[in-house]
Amino acid sequence: MTQNSYNDMDMEAILDVMGCRTRREIINLLREEPRFVSEISKELEIGQKAIIEHLRAMEELGLLKSSFQKIERGRPRKYYDMSHDITVNIIINQNTFQVDITEEALNRKQLPSGDEWSRLLNVEHRIRMGQWEAIEELKSLIRLYGTLLKRAEEVLEDVEGTQE
Repeated sequence: MTQNSYNDMDMEAILDVMGCRTRREIINLLREEPRFVSEISKELEIGQKAIIEHLRAMEELGLLKSSFQKIERGRPRKYYDMSHDITVNIIINQNTFQVDITEEALNRKQLPSGDEWSRLLNVEHRIRMGQWEAIEELKSLIRLYGTLLKRAEEVLEDVEGTQE
């Protein structure tokens, strides 16, 4: 089993977190927007005490971050949010059992649409599993993205030319 270097994050702990349905559901909610304990508890129909324990464990691991925000009346609320993107690749076949964990350095706003990103990840997974015919699909995606990049650069040049 291998692990890419990833700061102080523990691969076993990440796999443990991802093995828990409640924690996966919490992460799924926090993908959308930061939330506080009672929002998460209500949405998942799970007691606040249990939610707090799950959040604490994920924050200690570094998957989540928290911050306090003032509200009109009462004490500030503690909001939880994703701290950064993490990619976990698990490859299991006759010759390999490999788990790689890497931090996504790209800002979410710069990623392709969900469908395109999913398509690219699917092609990558198929290639890593030895399905070499997916290489042609990857080449096709590269051509498409290259064409889109070229067009975007042309538009940028045109716009910058008119602003001078």
